[in-house]
Amino acid sequence: MGCVSTAVAQHERQVLGIIPSKFTVNNLVGETCGKEIKVATMQERLVMMMELSDAFIALPGGFGTLEELFQMISWAQLSIHNKPIGVLNINGFFNGLLSFVDHAVKQEFITPRARKILISATTADELVDKLQAFRFESDPALSKLKWSPSSSQKEKLDLTLRL
Repeated sequence: MGCVSTAVAQHERQVLGIIPSKFTVNNLVGETCGKEIKVATMQERLVMMMELSDAFIALPGGFGTLEELFQMISWAQLSIHNKPIGVLNINGFFNGLLSFVDHAVKQEFITPRARKILISATTADELVDKLQAFRFESDPALSKLKWSPSSSQKEKLDLTLRL
């Protein structure tokens, strides 16, 4: 992440780091170039990333990258957001993952509609073009769900004991 943010800043583009405050202890993530927002938890970080982003691009990475990638895909599948999601498949890094996702489609664990959520390309230019061309296709049943905080209020039950 540091190399990417540094390159972006060097080209005079906006850099925004959303970092759990625990990561800033002992300079664990290094120096931030650009605006930094500290949050309490990883979940809060993901929510803020979702709210502030226009699209999501995963570069080769480890478990944290995969966790965030699949969280955004799941939220898109549930119509929590409708933003494009892509992987930059440098040197075939994501080939195994993409094969697994296609296998899950063949085994009917992932619908063909949901599979379209994850975009891949081998070059940055190609990925950006695909992300810009992306048109979200929501699942008709899931798109009826309301995810705003006000709609998640539980209905109050009348628990009055009547004798």
